[in-house]
Amino acid sequence: MKKPSDVLGRTVVAIPLAILAVVLVAAGGWVFAVGVTAIGCLCLHEFYDLVESRRPIRLAGFIAICGSVLAAKLGGPTALLFATWFSLPVMFMMAAAQPRLEGATDSILSTGLGIWWIAVGFAHAVLLRDLAHGGGIVIDALIATFAGDTGSYFGGRAFGTKPLAPRISPRKTVEGLLAGSAAAVAATLVASFYQDWLPLEVALLIGVTVAVLAPMGDLFESLLKREAGAKDAATTLGPHGGALDRLDGVLFSIVGVYWLWYLLG
Repeated sequence: MKKPSDVLGRTVVAIPLAILAVVLVAAGGWVFAVGVTAIGCLCLHEFYDLVESRRPIRLAGFIAICGSVLAAKLGGPTALLFATWFSLPVMFMMAAAQPRLEGATDSILSTGLGIWWIAVGFAHAVLLRDLAHGGGIVIDALIATFAGDTGSYFGGRAFGTKPLAPRISPRKTVEGLLAGSAAAVAATLVASFYQDWLPLEVALLIGVTVAVLAPMGDLFESLLKREAGAKDAATTLGPHGGALDRLDGVLFSIVGVYWLWYLLG
């Protein structure tokens, strides 16, 4: 149970973050791409701190996220696929150049996980922003993800009795998940009332996509934190934990929303 002051602290931190997100999305273009890259590097840094014992090759990861966003911006999904694959020989060369070869497999795997999870996720945000009405859809995906997270938090506090995944995150409940899913779908449906180019049925599909993928992203990070013995990925955002703790759901949902909107377009 969170204390009221903690909830207030989380709210105070969330407001400037929301403003930053809106400013970046509204700006679009290279401003959005550079902003996404900077936030992605922060998340990647937090993740590599979390798996430090596996000796991730940080430089390879940072090169990969810059290359992935650049490829997404200039060449679309095909270029992103190549850039992601190209990170493999880069990781190999950097791992082979290290003084110690022991643990090279763990080193490459931990580095690669950060690339596939974080770099590819943020690159998809750039892909989505560059589609028709992409700015509005990015905002819809963010609002739905955070609405789902908030609904899950308060729904779990008020009604939660059945554990959702006790081995991974003991405090998460089935009731919280249902409340969060309802909040995510409701958020996209409400957004469609203000976006005449977004059909109600498509808004519903976006909401369902977020409702399914965002909790998976949250549990995915929870699994990694549990193995690492950490409550949060970092303390960058105070009561919110780290940037990765706030964006774990987004890194899953934004990819699903991109492909949904791309295929429907």
